[in-house]
Amino acid sequence: MSFNLFAAEEEALAKARALEKRLEALAPQCLSEYRELVAAFELSTREQQRLVRVSDRLQAQLSDANHELERRRSEAEAALESLREAQEAMVQSEKLASLGALVAGVAHEINTPVGIAVSCASHLADATQALRRRAEEGELGKAEFARYLTTAIDTTDLILGNCERASQLIAGFKQVAVDRASAERRSVNLAAYIQDTLVSLQPKLRPSGHAVAVSCPGDLELDSYPGVLSQILSNLVMNALTHAFADGRPGDMAIMVDLPTPDTVRLRFTDNGRGMSEEHRARVFEPFFTTRRGRGGSGLGLHIVHNLVVGVLKGAITVDSMPDQGTSFTLLFPCRTPGQD
Repeated sequence: MSFNLFAAEEEALAKARALEKRLEALAPQCLSEYRELVAAFELSTREQQRLVRVSDRLQAQLSDANHELERRRSEAEAALESLREAQEAMVQSEKLASLGALVAGVAHEINTPVGIAVSCASHLADATQALRRRAEEGELGKAEFARYLTTAIDTTDLILGNCERASQLIAGFKQVAVDRASAERRSVNLAAYIQDTLVSLQPKLRPSGHAVAVSCPGDLELDSYPGVLSQILSNLVMNALTHAFADGRPGDMAIMVDLPTPDTVRLRFTDNGRGMSEEHRARVFEPFFTTRRGRGGSGLGLHIVHNLVVGVLKGAITVDSMPDQGTSFTLLFPCRTPGQD
């Protein structure tokens, strides 16, 4: 059986009114005070009922507000998830664009030694054909044959040298491209890998007249993600070309590597370009922040660098810069990247 407070109070008031009539006959001198007591109780009951109705109304409003808040929260979470997916898609697009630039760069670099090798082979073929005709006509002399041998030796040396150069470029490109695409962990010589990465960037560096000086211990071996390192270096170089040396500004870049502790790599990337203000420096790793929107800046290059250094290499990155005094990025990360959880 449920208990109804309001019904009990109404029943008590009814009994009090009935008792009032009996009291009027038995003790009229107490009637006035009794009526005041009943009136006070009745007033308290009515006020309590009013407060309960107000409370019910407020509870209903609070419930509606909670439902609306939950709906808005769900909408906000869905919008945030959509934003994250869009951002991830743009980041992947930026990575693919970087890989495409790598392919174009190495193709451009390979074109030179392959072109020389083809020209030399063509020259040797012409010389061989001429020698054959002279031999068939019985007019081939000793001196002419000696000249041909000299030409053949020099030409084959050029062909072999340029084919070897093309082979090295292809091997370096293949490894960098595989590392970029697969992000696999392996041992790598950092100095050699930096050079392989810079080779792919030469088509961007050479026309602008900018160079990248490298100082790195030749025996420094890492157990890490070389494709991530290549992506980081490429983004730093392209960021410098886009921002530090915008509009044809001259200058150079440098990559300096040392070991502050036996297990920690410190890689500094510096340029002597235009630098940046404190306001821009504080926001440089934010996604989509760029000072060259529509002029080559996507706002994702350094954001990707930060995510790769912190998320994949388990390291840290800082930036120092002042207007017209260049920029320096300092990366600290372990020689052996901790296992991914």
